[in-house]
Amino acid sequence: MGETRAQRAALDHARGLRLSIGEGLKRLREDDGLARAAVARAAGLDPTYVRLVETGARDASIETLALLASVLGAEFSARIYPVTGPGIHDRVQGVMGEALLDILHARWIRLPEVPVYQPRRGVLDFLFAELASRVGVGTELQSELRRLELQLRRHREKEEALPSSPRWRELEATAGSTLATSRLLVLRSTRDMRDIASTYEATLRAAYPARTEDAIAALTSANALWPGPAIVWINVDGKATRVMHEPPRGVRLGR
Repeated sequence: MGETRAQRAALDHARGLRLSIGEGLKRLREDDGLARAAVARAAGLDPTYVRLVETGARDASIETLALLASVLGAEFSARIYPVTGPGIHDRVQGVMGEALLDILHARWIRLPEVPVYQPRRGVLDFLFAELASRVGVGTELQSELRRLELQLRRHREKEEALPSSPRWRELEATAGSTLATSRLLVLRSTRDMRDIASTYEATLRAAYPARTEDAIAALTSANALWPGPAIVWINVDGKATRVMHEPPRGVRLGR
Protein backbone atom coordinates (compact mmCIF):
# COMPACT_ATOMS: atom_id res chain seq x y z
CA MET A 1 0.00 0.00 0.00
CA GLY A 2 1.48 3.35 -1.08
CA GLU A 3 1.77 6.55 0.89
CA THR A 4 -1.33 8.67 1.33
CA ARG A 5 -1.42 12.35 0.40
CA ALA A 6 -1.41 13.23 4.09
CA GLN A 7 1.69 11.09 4.64
CA ARG A 8 3.53 12.70 1.71
CA ALA A 9 2.63 16.19 2.93
CA ALA A 10 3.74 15.31 6.48
CA LEU A 11 7.08 13.96 5.22
CA ASP A 12 7.70 17.13 3.19
CA HIS A 13 6.82 19.23 6.22
CA ALA A 14 9.07 17.19 8.51
CA ARG A 15 12.03 17.59 6.14
CA GLY A 16 11.50 21.33 6.13
CA LEU A 17 11.34 21.42 9.93
CA ARG A 18 14.55 19.38 10.29
CA LEU A 19 16.39 21.75 7.99
CA SER A 20 15.04 24.85 9.70
CA ILE A 21 15.85 23.62 13.22
CA GLY A 22 19.30 22.41 12.20
CA GLU A 23 20.11 25.72 10.53
CA GLY A 24 18.95 27.55 13.64
CA LEU A 25 21.23 25.49 15.91
CA LYS A 26 24.18 25.96 13.57
CA ARG A 27 23.60 29.71 13.38
CA LEU A 28 23.51 30.01 17.18
CA ARG A 29 26.72 28.00 17.48
CA GLU A 30 28.58 29.99 14.84
CA ASP A 31 27.35 33.33 16.18
CA ASP A 32 28.94 32.42 19.52
CA GLY A 33 32.14 31.26 17.83
CA LEU A 34 31.79 27.74 19.20
CA ALA A 35 33.26 24.65 17.57
CA ARG A 36 30.85 21.80 16.90
CA ALA A 37 33.06 19.47 18.97
CA ALA A 38 32.78 21.80 21.98
CA VAL A 39 29.00 21.88 21.77
CA ALA A 40 28.85 18.11 21.37
CA ARG A 41 31.12 17.62 24.38
CA ALA A 42 29.02 19.93 26.57
CA ALA A 43 25.87 18.10 25.54
CA GLY A 44 27.40 14.64 25.92
CA LEU A 45 26.79 13.85 22.24
CA ASP A 46 28.92 12.61 19.37
CA PRO A 47 30.15 15.48 17.12
CA THR A 48 29.14 13.53 14.01
CA TYR A 49 25.60 13.24 15.34
CA VAL A 50 25.48 16.98 16.04
CA ARG A 51 26.64 17.65 12.47
CA LEU A 52 23.82 15.47 11.11
CA VAL A 53 21.27 17.32 13.23
CA GLU A 54 22.58 20.68 12.04
CA THR A 55 22.30 19.65 8.40
CA GLY A 56 18.82 18.19 8.82
CA ALA A 57 20.07 14.71 7.92
CA ARG A 58 19.10 13.10 11.22
CA ASP A 59 15.95 13.16 13.31
CA ALA A 60 16.51 14.27 16.88
CA SER A 61 14.26 13.81 19.89
CA ILE A 62 12.65 16.78 21.61
CA GLU A 63 14.94 16.08 24.58
CA THR A 64 18.06 16.27 22.36
CA LEU A 65 16.93 19.49 20.68
CA ALA A 66 16.15 21.04 24.08
CA LEU A 67 19.60 19.94 25.30
CA LEU A 68 21.46 21.45 22.34
CA ALA A 69 19.49 24.67 22.63
CA SER A 70 20.29 24.88 26.35
CA VAL A 71 24.03 24.40 25.71
CA LEU A 72 23.81 27.28 23.23
CA GLY A 73 22.03 29.53 25.72
CA ALA A 74 18.67 29.22 24.01
CA GLU A 75 15.33 27.50 24.52
CA PHE A 76 13.66 24.98 22.25
CA SER A 77 9.87 25.02 21.96
CA ALA A 78 7.40 23.16 19.78
CA ARG A 79 3.71 23.79 19.29
CA ILE A 80 0.90 22.67 17.05
CA TYR A 81 -1.34 25.32 15.51
CA PRO A 82 -4.11 25.23 12.91
CA VAL A 83 -3.18 26.33 9.39
CA THR A 84 -5.46 24.61 6.90
CA GLY A 85 -8.18 22.77 8.79
CA PRO A 86 -8.38 19.00 8.91
CA GLY A 87 -6.44 17.18 6.20
CA ILE A 88 -9.19 14.59 5.87
CA HIS A 89 -11.36 15.62 2.95
CA ASP A 90 -14.89 14.35 2.75
CA ARG A 91 -16.23 12.36 -0.17
CA VAL A 92 -17.86 15.46 -1.61
CA GLN A 93 -14.54 17.29 -1.90
CA GLY A 94 -13.11 14.24 -3.64
CA VAL A 95 -15.75 14.23 -6.37
CA MET A 96 -15.50 18.01 -6.67
CA GLY A 97 -11.79 17.64 -7.40
CA GLU A 98 -12.45 14.96 -10.01
CA ALA A 99 -15.05 17.13 -11.74
CA LEU A 100 -12.66 20.07 -11.84
CA LEU A 101 -9.83 17.98 -13.29
CA ASP A 102 -12.19 16.58 -15.95
CA ILE A 103 -12.82 20.03 -17.48
CA LEU A 104 -9.24 21.30 -17.21
CA HIS A 105 -7.55 21.95 -20.54
CA ALA A 106 -4.34 20.05 -21.25
CA ARG A 107 -2.27 23.26 -21.22
CA TRP A 108 -2.64 23.42 -17.43
CA ILE A 109 -0.14 21.56 -15.28
CA ARG A 110 -2.04 20.06 -12.35
CA LEU A 111 -0.39 19.30 -9.01
CA PRO A 112 -2.45 17.99 -6.06
CA GLU A 113 -1.73 18.58 -2.38
CA VAL A 114 1.02 21.18 -2.73
CA PRO A 115 2.75 22.14 0.55
CA VAL A 116 3.83 25.73 1.19
CA TYR A 117 6.09 26.99 3.96
CA GLN A 118 6.62 30.74 4.25
CA PRO A 119 5.02 32.92 5.45
CA ARG A 120 2.11 30.47 5.90
CA ARG A 121 2.63 26.76 6.35
CA GLY A 122 -0.12 24.69 4.82
CA VAL A 123 -1.21 22.57 1.90
CA LEU A 124 -3.17 23.72 -1.15
CA ASP A 125 -5.67 21.24 -2.58
CA PHE A 126 -4.35 21.88 -6.10
CA LEU A 127 -1.85 24.02 -7.94
CA PHE A 128 -2.74 24.68 -11.58
CA ALA A 129 0.08 26.22 -13.61
CA GLU A 130 0.08 27.59 -17.13
CA LEU A 131 3.66 28.25 -18.18
CA ALA A 132 2.97 30.11 -21.43
CA SER A 133 1.16 32.89 -19.56
CA ARG A 134 3.45 32.44 -16.52
CA VAL A 135 0.79 31.99 -13.84
CA GLY A 136 0.19 29.49 -11.05
CA VAL A 137 -3.23 29.23 -9.41
CA GLY A 138 -3.43 28.00 -5.82
CA THR A 139 -6.77 26.21 -5.59
CA GLU A 140 -8.91 25.34 -2.58
CA LEU A 141 -12.05 23.17 -2.62
CA GLN A 142 -14.76 23.79 -0.03
CA SER A 143 -17.99 21.84 0.36
CA GLU A 144 -18.93 24.14 3.26
CA LEU A 145 -17.61 27.32 4.86
CA ARG A 146 -17.65 27.37 8.65
CA ARG A 147 -15.49 30.48 9.12
CA LEU A 148 -15.47 32.70 6.06
CA GLU A 149 -12.91 35.25 7.26
CA LEU A 150 -10.48 32.48 8.25
CA GLN A 151 -10.83 30.76 4.87
CA LEU A 152 -10.18 33.99 2.97
CA ARG A 153 -7.13 34.85 5.06
CA ARG A 154 -5.60 31.38 4.85
CA HIS A 155 -6.14 31.13 1.10
CA ARG A 156 -4.45 34.48 0.49
CA GLU A 157 -1.55 33.62 2.78
CA LYS A 158 -1.02 30.24 1.13
CA GLU A 159 -1.05 31.91 -2.29
CA GLU A 160 1.64 34.32 -1.07
CA ALA A 161 3.62 31.32 0.23
CA LEU A 162 3.62 29.51 -3.13
CA PRO A 163 7.18 30.62 -4.03
CA SER A 164 8.42 28.75 -0.92
CA SER A 165 7.21 25.42 -2.34
CA PRO A 166 9.82 23.19 -4.03
CA ARG A 167 7.21 22.37 -6.67
CA TRP A 168 6.84 26.06 -7.47
CA ARG A 169 10.59 26.42 -7.92
CA GLU A 170 10.54 23.41 -10.26
CA LEU A 171 7.81 25.05 -12.34
CA GLU A 172 9.77 28.31 -12.58
CA ALA A 173 12.88 26.39 -13.61
CA THR A 174 10.89 24.69 -16.37
CA ALA A 175 9.35 28.00 -17.48
CA GLY A 176 12.71 29.76 -17.38
CA SER A 177 11.14 32.74 -15.61
CA THR A 178 9.21 33.74 -12.53
CA LEU A 179 5.51 32.96 -12.30
CA ALA A 180 2.72 35.18 -11.04
CA THR A 181 0.57 33.77 -8.25
CA SER A 182 -3.20 33.71 -8.17
CA ARG A 183 -5.95 31.73 -6.47
CA LEU A 184 -9.16 29.88 -7.19
CA LEU A 185 -11.87 29.02 -4.67
CA VAL A 186 -14.14 26.14 -5.69
CA LEU A 187 -17.45 26.00 -3.83
CA ARG A 188 -20.17 23.39 -3.69
CA SER A 189 -23.52 24.82 -4.69
CA THR A 190 -25.76 24.29 -1.65
CA ARG A 191 -28.45 26.49 -0.11
CA ASP A 192 -26.16 27.42 2.78
CA MET A 193 -23.26 28.25 0.46
CA ARG A 194 -25.48 30.35 -1.80
CA ASP A 195 -26.78 32.22 1.25
CA ILE A 196 -23.19 32.95 2.34
CA ALA A 197 -22.34 34.19 -1.16
CA SER A 198 -25.31 36.56 -1.10
CA THR A 199 -24.88 37.75 2.49
CA TYR A 200 -21.15 38.40 2.15
CA GLU A 201 -21.11 39.31 -1.52
CA ALA A 202 -18.98 42.45 -1.13
CA THR A 203 -16.37 40.67 0.99
CA LEU A 204 -16.09 37.73 -1.38
CA ARG A 205 -16.04 39.97 -4.44
CA ALA A 206 -13.14 41.94 -2.97
CA ALA A 207 -11.19 38.71 -2.40
CA TYR A 208 -12.17 37.05 -5.71
CA PRO A 209 -13.04 39.83 -8.18
CA ALA A 210 -12.88 37.91 -11.48
CA ARG A 211 -16.00 36.70 -13.25
CA THR A 212 -16.76 33.01 -12.95
CA GLU A 213 -17.39 32.83 -16.70
CA ASP A 214 -13.90 34.16 -17.43
CA ALA A 215 -12.28 31.72 -15.01
CA ILE A 216 -14.10 28.79 -16.63
CA ALA A 217 -13.00 29.97 -20.09
CA ALA A 218 -9.36 30.09 -18.95
CA LEU A 219 -9.54 26.64 -17.38
CA THR A 220 -11.25 24.93 -20.31
CA SER A 221 -9.92 26.64 -23.45
CA ALA A 222 -6.59 26.68 -25.27
CA ASN A 223 -5.85 30.39 -25.10
CA ALA A 224 -8.09 32.37 -22.71
CA LEU A 225 -5.99 34.19 -20.12
CA TRP A 226 -6.44 33.58 -16.41
CA PRO A 227 -8.54 36.54 -15.15
CA GLY A 228 -7.23 36.67 -11.59
CA PRO A 229 -8.63 35.45 -8.26
CA ALA A 230 -11.98 33.80 -8.93
CA ILE A 231 -14.73 31.57 -7.55
CA VAL A 232 -16.06 28.56 -9.45
CA TRP A 233 -19.10 26.55 -8.39
CA ILE A 234 -19.72 22.82 -8.58
CA ASN A 235 -23.10 21.13 -8.34
CA VAL A 236 -23.08 17.74 -6.59
CA ASP A 237 -26.42 15.96 -6.93
CA GLY A 238 -26.29 12.27 -6.14
CA LYS A 239 -24.01 10.67 -8.69
CA ALA A 240 -24.12 13.69 -11.01
CA THR A 241 -21.31 16.17 -10.39
CA ARG A 242 -20.70 19.06 -12.76
CA VAL A 243 -18.74 22.27 -12.84
CA MET A 244 -21.09 25.21 -13.34
CA HIS A 245 -20.11 27.69 -16.05
CA GLU A 246 -21.70 30.58 -14.19
CA PRO A 247 -22.74 31.30 -10.59
CA PRO A 248 -25.86 29.55 -9.29
CA ARG A 249 -29.25 31.14 -9.81
CA GLY A 250 -29.78 33.99 -7.38
CA VAL A 251 -26.06 34.55 -6.78
CA ARG A 252 -24.70 37.82 -8.21
CA LEU A 253 -21.14 37.18 -7.05
CA GLY A 254 -18.89 36.41 -10.01
CA ARG A 255 -21.19 37.82 -12.69
